[in-house]
Amino acid sequence: MNEENLALTGVIWTCAFLMGSIPFGLLIARLKNIDIRKEGSGNIGATNVARTLGRKAGILTLVGDCGKGYLACWLAAQTLGTTWQIAGAGLLAFLGHVFSLFLKFKGGKGIATGLGIYLFLMPAAAGGGMLMFALLLGITGYVSVGSLAAAVTIPVLGWAFSAPPSYVAVAGAAAGLTIYKHKENLARLRAGTESKFLKK
Repeated sequence: MNEENLALTGVIWTCAFLMGSIPFGLLIARLKNIDIRKEGSGNIGATNVARTLGRKAGILTLVGDCGKGYLACWLAAQTLGTTWQIAGAGLLAFLGHVFSLFLKFKGGKGIATGLGIYLFLMPAAAGGGMLMFALLLGITGYVSVGSLAAAVTIPVLGWAFSAPPSYVAVAGAAAGLTIYKHKENLARLRAGTESKFLKK
């Protein structure tokens, strides 16, 4: 990698982190004069936004968070040469969402942003992850269970579908961080106090 390519990689990766850092859930809630961090679970993601502000706001948050992950990978693919460089942009967008520069390095859990990344990098694996999410959500009613199952499923499917090792590695790293970010959900699941998104 020459100096020019290295510099371009740094610029694109910085842009990816900044795009990932955009807190769409927080911005959408502020349009209604609500600080989403003080409502419900306090998370800035689509689930808490939907519970607090309704389905439309939740969908807009989902699209925004998913879109920034996809866009970061697309931008890298248009300007950089290797799968590792593209995967790095995806990982930085994910990290930007989880540790947002605009929220003092706090953020969401990365599910929607990760989906956008995987829809670009490994669409077949992303599709399998969405099916797993829908299946577990339908069975249990818990978004957290579906999210965790999808996060673990996607790198496995990426490997099974012979995706580039760099893409699988990023999905694996993101899955590990997703599990960590869901530690409070896991504690509530064990205690039987986790809120269901779907009502029986």
